Amino acid sequence: MNIRQAPYALRVVQRNAGKAGVLYRRSLDAKQQERLSRIAPLSPLAFAAGAPLLRAAVRATLGPAAKLDPGPFVPLDTDWGARVACYALVAAGLRNATRLSKAVSHLQDADANEAAWWFGLMSGSGRKRAIRALRILVEAVK
Repeated sequence: MNIRQAPYALRVVQRNAGKAGVLYRRSLDAKQQERLSRIAPLSPLAFAAGAPLLRAAVRATLGPAAKLDPGPFVPLDTDWGARVACYALVAAGLRNATRLSKAVSHLQDADANEAAWWFGLMSGSGRKRAIRALRILVEAVK
């Protein structure tokens, strides 16, 4: 799958604190043209804690030799893209690596349809409540 066909994309960047990421989703703009729109950034802490999930998502799309290196966009398929999107929204602003790791393990084992449903909830008008609910369910917060 190339980046023009992918519904989601991950961009790995190098920051002063370490590797970080930005997650994008393909959507239509005002002119009805497909564009990658930013979902959420992954801080260096969230990126490090979420490495198993991110690595699995990238390898599911690009094969077992794929790596998480800074550079161009990396395509993600629909199933893994929804899981990573949920993680990115859940991890935003959190600073407890142990809790983030628990969230990663829960989302890695989550059903792709369930992750897509949660991502849809977190994209709607009740965004804050949905994010808080998923944070509790995946044990990202107490």
